[in-house]
Amino acid sequence: MPQNKNKSGIGASVIRKEDHRFLTGTGRFIDDIKFNSALECFIVRSPHAHARINSINTDTARNQPGIVAVFDGTDMEADSIDSMFSLWQITSKDGSPMAEPSRWALARETVRHVGEPVAIVIGETFNQAADAAELIEIDYTEYPAVTDSKKALDAEAPKLHCDAPGNICFEWERGDKSAVDQAIEKADKVIKIELTNNRLVGAAIETRGVVGSIDPISNTIVLHSTTQAPHHIRLCVAQQLGISENALRVISPDVGGGFGNKGKHYPEETIVAWAARKLDQTVKWICRREESFVSDTQGRDHQTRAELGIDGEGNFLGLRVHTIANIGAYVSTFGANIPSAIYSALLSGVYTTPAIHVEVIGAFTNTVPTDAYRGAGRPEACYVLERLADQAAFETGLDRVEIRLRNMITNDQMPYTTAIGPTYDSGNFPALLRHATKLAKYEDFDSRRVDTEKLGRLRGIGIATFVESSGIAPSRLAGALGARVATFEAAHIRVNEDGTILAMLGTHNHGQGHTTTFSQILSDRLGISLSNIEIVEGDTSKVPRGTGTFGSRSIAVGGSALHLAANKIIDKGVKIAAHLLEASTSDIHFTNGEYHVSGTDHKISFQEISKAANAPFALPTEIEPGLDENAFYDPSNFAFSNGTHVAEVEIDPETGFIKLLNYVAVDDIGTIINPMIVEGQIHGGLAQGIGQVLMENCSYDPKNGQLLSGSFLDYALPRADTIPEIISEFDQNYPCTHNPIGAKGVGESGAIGAPAAITGAVLDALKPLGVTDLQMPLTSEAVWRAISLHQ
Repeated sequence: MPQNKNKSGIGASVIRKEDHRFLTGTGRFIDDIKFNSALECFIVRSPHAHARINSINTDTARNQPGIVAVFDGTDMEADSIDSMFSLWQITSKDGSPMAEPSRWALARETVRHVGEPVAIVIGETFNQAADAAELIEIDYTEYPAVTDSKKALDAEAPKLHCDAPGNICFEWERGDKSAVDQAIEKADKVIKIELTNNRLVGAAIETRGVVGSIDPISNTIVLHSTTQAPHHIRLCVAQQLGISENALRVISPDVGGGFGNKGKHYPEETIVAWAARKLDQTVKWICRREESFVSDTQGRDHQTRAELGIDGEGNFLGLRVHTIANIGAYVSTFGANIPSAIYSALLSGVYTTPAIHVEVIGAFTNTVPTDAYRGAGRPEACYVLERLADQAAFETGLDRVEIRLRNMITNDQMPYTTAIGPTYDSGNFPALLRHATKLAKYEDFDSRRVDTEKLGRLRGIGIATFVESSGIAPSRLAGALGARVATFEAAHIRVNEDGTILAMLGTHNHGQGHTTTFSQILSDRLGISLSNIEIVEGDTSKVPRGTGTFGSRSIAVGGSALHLAANKIIDKGVKIAAHLLEASTSDIHFTNGEYHVSGTDHKISFQEISKAANAPFALPTEIEPGLDENAFYDPSNFAFSNGTHVAEVEIDPETGFIKLLNYVAVDDIGTIINPMIVEGQIHGGLAQGIGQVLMENCSYDPKNGQLLSGSFLDYALPRADTIPEIISEFDQNYPCTHNPIGAKGVGESGAIGAPAAITGAVLDALKPLGVTDLQMPLTSEAVWRAISLHQ
């Protein structure tokens, strides 16, 4: 990794600026903020997965002590509150738009998943509201439910929506079907797999929360929300309420983990904003942990059948993929886009497969809606490809590294347009694979396996190579694929007279260290101390435009906008410096926080320029006062991160217990701003990927749609002793070629590579016993049962 001369700039492992207040308990998470006379909102949720609401009797509840109001869907209907809507519309292969049934913030007539909001009780205290909620009488007629996406497509399956025939949301198609048919027809061997990508919950440390209040001066609604995308929430809630965006201010304070789940528009944001306006009082809702399991969007849940045609030398000829994606009961904010446009775009991965065709059916079921969860489509694509690569190696007798290298896109082929559409601009996939396997001591593995077998245990090693489309953009491409919002980013820099800086960005921090990394970009560009830089995010009144933080886009897109705004500040400083130094602007150059006159020792500091800019009597009239600049950045392409991960496991055949011995991650994420923060991002992503492959599974009762994993007693999460020794290294020799920083993205890398690498390792360990297939999660029980069946 190249060393940076600026000890606080790009490439420096600077201690995070924000950590002191978090570690000392002075963070401002939503439940830490004290709102005067805030009323508490309790949400009554459906106990049924599918039912008709015959009547709701709230009379007794309304008359309880401390109760201010009780509302249900009829009250919102009377106020003409509109349906929720998706921010991405998918078009089916026949050209028809996806089915997008109405989703009301409070249910009207029918509920379609356990946990759907039905009524709210607003009281002076939470306990008063909760007690009164128990007195609401709701008469339901329960309907049959379906939770499995494949079964939802059966002709006899219960129908969720009258405007979604066959429970189909969309039928997506991408690639050249004819070319794939021909390739598989002439293949020497066709590798076939069927797999499930298990459903997950986000389980952030901080649950979601919303507080709505009325600004007495402007009479606008002020909505505090734990969201990753404040501007999206402003757009969605304003449209539902039928008000202008100027009449709604969204503030997202400190957020304790997002992972995609907090990047969506939820019913609670509309409910609380509407109730606050209706009552002209502050209304507060904080999600309880058990409530989050049935209210927060869930992730993954794919059922896939894939075929890979190969020739006699193990070269990939054609790939056919058919996936049924569980959309849940309604289309969430980006719920249709993740398993279609995003997932399908990465089904070439690192390989030169010349013909690819994918079909995805989005199916409605009586489950919580699905949407982006860390990785969002990329882990699913990686899992399909790497399971195929391993199976191809097994069936041909080729080494798993060798079959990958034979089919990899090489550096001299860049830029490379894949058969499925995207164009990769940079990267050296074979180099990463070779380096990762070297770090993992892949060549010596057989001797380690023998030593482990002598102890009565099994040992395996697994590999995952992948490409990640990070920095979600550009807007034109997103729009062509169905986006209803742009995907650019905005930055605004204001320089004070003393040279200190206030930078405002449309991204939002939920644990990634934005205050530090954005400050490092400005420190590097402007040559000023980190302590003189303030970063503001998460407030739509301070940052007029923004897209938010998801899809590993903050540095690649938001950082690029910040870089461009800094360039504008420097350019204006050149004009001021030329005037003060009595030189031509062409002779002024800016380095290390100073403006120099070429060929002389004349110079002036950035602080002196700042002072002059804010004292216009020292400037000619044609130079506007102030150093205050905006910039927008809309990339020309995605930034394509990539990597190779190698996992090694040990299995106790008596119990099926899997021990992760070590994990190697070698990633190309372009230019690194802060190596220490990047290392933390890798570790965090790996923890979530390890959780998916070994223990996490969101499970529903197929008979009645009840959530069986509705608490941490039933939904397992990785702990400190689950995570092995992690060796992570980075290759910065192939920066992104189309953004000014050269950054790609790192936030989701671990979650992408871990499921495939660890599954490969477990199957490698079990191969001598004849076990060739297992579905995630690979729990001890599942492994033990598989071993028992083959003994």
